[in-house]
Amino acid sequence: MNTPKIFVVGAGTMGQGIAQLAAQKGHDVCLYDLHSIALEKAKSQIEKSLEKLVEKGKLTQENQVEILRKLKFVNELHEVAHSDLVIEAIVEDVAIKHKVFIALEALASEDCILATNTSSLSIASIAVALKVPSRFLGIHFFNPATLMPLVEIIPSVLTDPKITVKAKAYIDGLGKDTVVCKDTPGFIVNRVARPFYGEALRIYEEGIADFATIDWAMKTFGGFKMGPFELMDYIGNDVNYTVTETVFEAFYFDPRFKPSFTQKRLKEAGLWGKKTGRGFYSYDPNEEKPKPNTDEKMGMEIFNRILSMLVNEAYDAVFMQVASPKDIDLAMVKGVNYPRGLLEWSVAMGPEKILATLETLFLEYGEDRYRPNPLLRKCVREGLILG
Repeated sequence: MNTPKIFVVGAGTMGQGIAQLAAQKGHDVCLYDLHSIALEKAKSQIEKSLEKLVEKGKLTQENQVEILRKLKFVNELHEVAHSDLVIEAIVEDVAIKHKVFIALEALASEDCILATNTSSLSIASIAVALKVPSRFLGIHFFNPATLMPLVEIIPSVLTDPKITVKAKAYIDGLGKDTVVCKDTPGFIVNRVARPFYGEALRIYEEGIADFATIDWAMKTFGGFKMGPFELMDYIGNDVNYTVTETVFEAFYFDPRFKPSFTQKRLKEAGLWGKKTGRGFYSYDPNEEKPKPNTDEKMGMEIFNRILSMLVNEAYDAVFMQVASPKDIDLAMVKGVNYPRGLLEWSVAMGPEKILATLETLFLEYGEDRYRPNPLLRKCVREGLILG
């Protein structure tokens, strides 16, 4: 396969990362943005990023020069004419994306694949604006695109299967771990990961444990690198809450994805986490960090409850044919750095233990939020192992 020419739309953080990655892998890349100031900032950021790689010995100065030579910063859409793959990474607004892709379709060659990096919008809702929606699909990178190994490939109901195969091959060529998933809300990662945040918030709101204790439990007993509240502060409560709200609405208000008033109030107050200096935690260096309650029994109960909810969501993703069991486990390990795949984890712990935890919660609360997935029940009943 010839090295495809790539056209990236949007010079924000994600667009910069995708463009830099592609150039580092030997592709000729055009990074497009309507605003010259955004392009200048992107060029400066990429140059700084490459300089750091040179300082660390990961690139030579000759490599750096060659990578920058392969990058072209443009503010004219007609530059797309000779591209093989377009990846759009602009604001999450369907109407704006429609305008951009209608213009791109008119200028790109017939063989050019058109893709969106959206993390929250349906692929079909964007594709419908095109005259030939069969060459359109989702290619969802994770931030930072240069470092995060996972990319979700999402064909819509209108995508030609050959385009999916070709697009996957292009992204595999960038050295990424690709997973193919159905065009459903949140795709794999942003769907399956919701209980990591949502159930932690619920435990806090019930007064069972504070932020520091819940984070301690998930790191100590689960081996997670960051606890849910640390991670929400790192991602940003503005971003994390919006994703949860979007998934909740897209699933017709299924209680499994119900957002938290606690996080909503932090978002409304501008307490977004590390980037604002305060979220669930304060990031003032002069303030003492809160100490967790290290009661092992309580910590294990917190871990089992959150993990059971995560596993249940992974089973549901298989049950609803969002992706294969293998791709679901790979996505959670490579996309959000989970210590192990959730389906693999359920086998190691014993799916009957997960089911028992969920049944206890369902009996206690009487909420559909805790209903065990039918596939989980079947696996326990028949001794099946997903894989």
